[in-house]
Amino acid sequence: MPLKVVGAGFGRTGTNSLKNALEMLGFGPCHHMFEVRENPRQLPYWVAAVRGDTMDWDEVFAEYNASVDWPSAAFWREISDHFASAKVLLSVRPADAWVKSIHATIYASLMKRGTDPEGANRDRREMAYELIMNQTFDGKLGDAEHAKSVFEAHIAEVQRAIAPERLLTYDVAEGWEPLCAFLDVPVPDEPFPLTNTTAEFKQRIVDREKS
Repeated sequence: MPLKVVGAGFGRTGTNSLKNALEMLGFGPCHHMFEVRENPRQLPYWVAAVRGDTMDWDEVFAEYNASVDWPSAAFWREISDHFASAKVLLSVRPADAWVKSIHATIYASLMKRGTDPEGANRDRREMAYELIMNQTFDGKLGDAEHAKSVFEAHIAEVQRAIAPERLLTYDVAEGWEPLCAFLDVPVPDEPFPLTNTTAEFKQRIVDREKS
């Protein structure tokens, strides 16, 4: 199935909430970093993509209708070019809040790289480290000002590259209305699914390390 929605926003911009919202609106399954952990077929694709291999995006997303979050957000340009009829969703949040959140969650997790036993979880963390820490943030994700500048430059580049009628720049705090208007679907009766807070992210890491 061709992707209908391409997520271009960095992790920690409400991407798990957005995944759940898109699935509630009929755009599921939605790809997210969680899929790389839970779907055994996914990790080899992203290891290859990070390595720079030519990707068959139809094969990568054969089971999905939408994508959000890393790793796919790092390839937003290639994916949106390939799925030319898909809408592009740029999830954002205030930059200072984003820096604080990513340092407390993804950065802290990536810095544990190498502590996992051999296996898929270790390979996934190595892939994420290379993609996020090195290729996206030049090894300086821990530098708040550098991270913030990369975040802001990314937003500006997506807004420059994607035609306005194809793009929604969106903060999940805005709720259903702008998202549903952009996707031309009715607003659900259910509350917008705000999930994956910093505390929830940290607890998930603790639980995984105990298992």
